[in-house]
Amino acid sequence: MDIIQLLPEHVANQIAAGEVISRPASAVKEMLENALDSGATNIKLYIKDAGKTLLQVVDNGCGMSQTDARMSFERHATSKINKADDLFALKTMGFRGEAMASMAAISHVELKSKLIDKELGTHIIIEGSELKKQEDCSCANGTSISIKNLFYNVPARRNFLKSEKVETKHIIEQFSRVALANPEINMSLYLDDIEHFHLEKSNKRQRIVNITGAKNNQKLVPIKEETTLVDLSGFIGKPEFCKRTRGEQYFFVNNRFIKSAYLHHAVKKAYEGLIPDNYFPSYFLYLDIDPKLIDINIHPTKTEIKFEDERSIYAIIRSAVKHSLGKYNVAPTIDFNQEITFNTPKKEKGTAYKQPTIKVNPNYNPFEEENPTEIFLWGDVIRETEIASQQKLEVKWETQLENKKMIQIANQFILFEQENGIVIIHQQRAHERVLFEYYKNLLEKGKAQSQQLAFPYSLTFSNTDFTLIKQMQEILYNLGFRFELKEENKVEINGIPTECTKENLEIIFDEILEQEKNNENLTVSTKEKIAKGLAKSLAIKKGKQLKEEEINLLVNNLFVCNITNICPNGNPIIINLALSDISEQF
Repeated sequence: MDIIQLLPEHVANQIAAGEVISRPASAVKEMLENALDSGATNIKLYIKDAGKTLLQVVDNGCGMSQTDARMSFERHATSKINKADDLFALKTMGFRGEAMASMAAISHVELKSKLIDKELGTHIIIEGSELKKQEDCSCANGTSISIKNLFYNVPARRNFLKSEKVETKHIIEQFSRVALANPEINMSLYLDDIEHFHLEKSNKRQRIVNITGAKNNQKLVPIKEETTLVDLSGFIGKPEFCKRTRGEQYFFVNNRFIKSAYLHHAVKKAYEGLIPDNYFPSYFLYLDIDPKLIDINIHPTKTEIKFEDERSIYAIIRSAVKHSLGKYNVAPTIDFNQEITFNTPKKEKGTAYKQPTIKVNPNYNPFEEENPTEIFLWGDVIRETEIASQQKLEVKWETQLENKKMIQIANQFILFEQENGIVIIHQQRAHERVLFEYYKNLLEKGKAQSQQLAFPYSLTFSNTDFTLIKQMQEILYNLGFRFELKEENKVEINGIPTECTKENLEIIFDEILEQEKNNENLTVSTKEKIAKGLAKSLAIKKGKQLKEEEINLLVNNLFVCNITNICPNGNPIIINLALSDISEQF
């Protein structure tokens, strides 16, 4: 009995669509690339319900004839290539002829397109690859494509879509990539009828600033290198503005965004000695190379490409970045591990330093109120359990710590003796754990105290960050922040939590936004991300000398936490060295 059969065409189209269109952002990428290839100078993107209800791209490009408009929805129909060799001389964005057919297979598509020299355009409606209408219509020059009810006939794939916030984030990222690669084009993004981006034609630097925020202008260092193999241009971030999380890192090859861990390593290597290993520099690098020396047909999304001489390009990028860092006299000017709130002010002549004091509430009893029955394990719960097991952190703690003699080592670790060995505590991670559970508990109960600022303090953010702050406004209010949202993406802060200072507000907001933007774990709530961001920004850093009462307070606070051995990032806080382990060293 024969068991192999050809798939029905509509099923084959849906399967093929899964390779090209995995989420709304994938459709956005394909439609924007088609608009670019049409020669458009003005592109507008409209999004509703994170793309699940509507994705629409309107351009003023060359438009399509009636025949081309219908043919564009056929699989492998393209105007970009005629023979296989054309794949190695591509100067356009889309070329496979799969995007439109894929979108038509899994959505309701409406297209209106008109050639510049024609009076009437073409109106086409397709539902699940089935042509429902094709007629002449009156419309503007160029093309308008609307993708409605994405994955309506593939419910399993629709169910795998993430939350609206996550899907919107991916759409914004795809739009930003295209906008950064094409600063000479006017581009606008509308999210649920609200204009999120309005980008006028500009140069590369201005386009970067318009997308990432005006405050990033001072952080950019220009880079330019012309060789026989590749022309490199763009901007890199100054070392002192590097972050702990990956974020503003972009490679563009012939105006196409790509991902390359190998080339990223070249940039990271150029910063060696300027930034710590766990920090990441920002960069916006544009590579112009002969299309014959690259292959962009190795991945369905075309975000990965293969270079004919990858090692040479690696060396060129590394050398050019190092050269720019040296040329513009960029050197490390900040201690990444120093907390600005602990900076010692300059001593005036004839004055004495004021002895620092510690605020301790002698009446505080952590057992008076019911502790939360469940404390969130940051990141993957299984991963944290595995770490705890591998590090063998199970320690039988004495119930009383008051009589323990605790000492600080290298202003980084706290050490004390116990019955069968010694205990070493990482002071920064311990403080992060204490603060994380404190702020998470505050957010659960909404009982945070706020201190009024004598004068309002203003911060300016990018469009994306400003939108995030809008979404987190209620949660930030529960933490003790009091602020007003102003025009031009300004946030006017009038009150802050009692534990914060005005001087580190920018750091705190940056940390909170980084956690919100770069954490993909959907089980992580916004409240927990904010609690982690605050804990990370306010925790004492290594190099901070603690007095005896501070050490005791920190350790005691740690041991009333629900989780004592793992910090919110999943790193170990405590190491227990048994006497047998110490004896083996002798």
